[in-house]
Amino acid sequence: MIDMFLYNWQIREEWFKWCETISNEELKKKRIGGMGSIIHNLFHVIDCEQIWVNQMQGTPVIIKDINKISCLNDVKTFSNLTKPVTRCFIKSYTSEAEDRSLVVKSKNSTTKSFPFEKVISHILSHEIHHIGQLSVWSREIGLKPVSSDLIFRELF
Repeated sequence: MIDMFLYNWQIREEWFKWCETISNEELKKKRIGGMGSIIHNLFHVIDCEQIWVNQMQGTPVIIKDINKISCLNDVKTFSNLTKPVTRCFIKSYTSEAEDRSLVVKSKNSTTKSFPFEKVISHILSHEIHHIGQLSVWSREIGLKPVSSDLIFRELF
């Protein structure tokens, strides 16, 4: 499991470097699908990761307005703030945690229970999904996307 988080974070850092090669206007440009822009897609995966992890830990969720994210530095700063919290949670994850569930109350006051293991799988696949959208958008603007090939990667 930790390897998949390391994989996602490595890919994320490479996308940050990729983003440094294009203008802020291009990063914020409205696009079809995902969260509507490159910068918002990157922010969204980080935000969702911290929301789920903080809920599983029982710690306060960081509330940030996606519409106030105005540049790549905002996203990188948020990633640097949240990644250590996730890393600590994952490193302390034990077999007892696998038996735990997260109870989530929806806007219409219904509750749903999710096993921690399923939440973690969701966090991992969610970022992979949105990274795929970045790859499509990069090709649309004529740039080569970051390679997300797992098999040939060395994880930190």
